[in-house]
Amino acid sequence: MHNEYISDLTPNLPFPVHFSIQNILFLLVAAAGFGLFAWQVRKIRANILVGRDRDMSGNVSERLNKTLLVALGQQKMFKRITPALLHLIVYVGFIVINIEVVEILIDGIFGTHRALSFLGPLYSALVGTNEVLGALVILAVAAFWWRRNVKKVRRFTGPELRMWPRLDANIILYVEVILMVALFTMNAADLKLHQIEGVDLPGAFPISSLLTGLLPDNAAALEILERVGWWAHIVGILCFLNYLPSSKHFHIILAFPNVYYSRLVPQGQFSNVDSITHEVKAMMDPSYQVPAPATNPDGSAMAPTPFGAKDVNDLAWTNLLNAYSCTECGRCTSVCPANITGKLLSPRKIIMDTRDRMEEKYNSPLIFQPNLYGTEAKHAEPEVLDKENHTLLRGYVTPEELWACTTCNACVEACPVNINPLESIVEMRRFLVLEESAAPNSLNVMFSNIENNGAPWAFSPSDRFNWADELYVAAK
Repeated sequence: MHNEYISDLTPNLPFPVHFSIQNILFLLVAAAGFGLFAWQVRKIRANILVGRDRDMSGNVSERLNKTLLVALGQQKMFKRITPALLHLIVYVGFIVINIEVVEILIDGIFGTHRALSFLGPLYSALVGTNEVLGALVILAVAAFWWRRNVKKVRRFTGPELRMWPRLDANIILYVEVILMVALFTMNAADLKLHQIEGVDLPGAFPISSLLTGLLPDNAAALEILERVGWWAHIVGILCFLNYLPSSKHFHIILAFPNVYYSRLVPQGQFSNVDSITHEVKAMMDPSYQVPAPATNPDGSAMAPTPFGAKDVNDLAWTNLLNAYSCTECGRCTSVCPANITGKLLSPRKIIMDTRDRMEEKYNSPLIFQPNLYGTEAKHAEPEVLDKENHTLLRGYVTPEELWACTTCNACVEACPVNINPLESIVEMRRFLVLEESAAPNSLNVMFSNIENNGAPWAFSPSDRFNWADELYVAAK
C-alpha cells in the first residue's frame, strides 16, 4: 500500500519517505532530461549572442509592468476573443498543472506518494482545479486542432509554413492530450485502488471519479495502471521539454524575456547609425570632435561595422531573441497590408527565416534541424549549402519582400509577444541602400532629387512657390 513507508531516514520532512529502484531510475531519467534541456538552451543562447550588442538595461519597472501585462496577462491575445479564451485555458492549465509536476518530482526523488497532501484543504482545491483544467485543456486542444486542420484558418497557411511547421503545430496538440490522459489514468487508478482498499485518497477528483468505472477491479492491475500513468506523465513532460527547442512552442519560455527586452521607444522610431551621425554633426559644427574609432585589445583598429544587416550576426541580439520567441501564429502576416494586397512580404516568414538561418550557420537543436526537415522544406537535405555565403539577405529573404514593407507597424502591434519584424526589415533595407546602393529605381530618383533640389520632387528650389503665382491675394 502507498502509505506504508519508512520515514526514519528523514524525520524532519512533512511526508513519509521510501527509497526503491524506482527512485534511482527516476533520478537518472530526470537528470538526463534536465541535462539535455540545459545543453540545448546553451546552444540557443550562443545563437542569440552572435547578434550585435545592444544595451537594454534600465527602465526595470516599465519593463516588468509590460512583461506582466503582455507575457503573463496575455493582453494582446484578447484582440481575437475566441483563440484568446482557448489559449487562456491551455495557458492556465499549463501553469496550475505544473504544481502537480512539482509533487511528482518530490515523489520521484524521495519515494513518497502525494507528498503535498499535508496541505489539507488547499491540496484538495489544487488537485480538483488540476482535474477541471485538465479536462478543459483537452477540449481546448480539440478546438485548436479543428481550427487548424478542418476550418483551416487563413493565417495558418502560407508558403513559410512548410512540412515541419505544420507537423510541429499538430504534434504539440497530440502531446498535450497524451499528457492529460496520463494524468487522468494515474489519478483514476489511484482513486479506485484506494476505494477498493477502503482508504481515503487525499485530494478532490471531480473528473477521475467519473472514470473509475472504466477501470478494472483488480488491485494489481490498478497499481500497474497508476504507475504507467505516473511514469508516462513525467517522462512525457521531460520529452516535451527537450522537444521545445526544436519547436515554435519554445515561446512558452522565451516570451517572457522577449517582452521584457522589447522596445520602449515609440513605434516607428528608427535607429540612427552612429558613424553617420558623427559625420553629420562634424559637417554642421566644425568644432565637433568625432570619437576615436574602436580598437581591438591589441591596439589595432577594429574592422568597420557594416551598415544594416546582411546576415543574422549583423542584427541585434534582441532581433535574434525575437526569432526564437515566435509562435508562428500569423497575426503579423494577417494584418500586413502588403501581404493582404498580394505582395510577397510576410513578416512571419522574415522571423522564421532568421531562426532557420541561425540554426543553419551556427547551432541547431538536439533532435533535428527544422529548417532542413522534409522534402517540402526550402532546401532538400542532399543539397550542400555554402553556410557562409548563403546569407539571410538574398539567401532567405529577397529584396522584393523587403521593399514591399510600408513600415506601418501593423505587424509589431499585432504580435502577442512583442516581436518586431519591422526592425529586421529596416536593417536589411539599410544594407541594400548604404552598402550595395541597391535601392529600387524610384527611391534612387528620390535620393537624387533630394541631393540636387533639396526635396523629393524634380523641381528647382527657385521654382518651389510657382504654384502660388496665380492665387488671388486681397490687397491690405
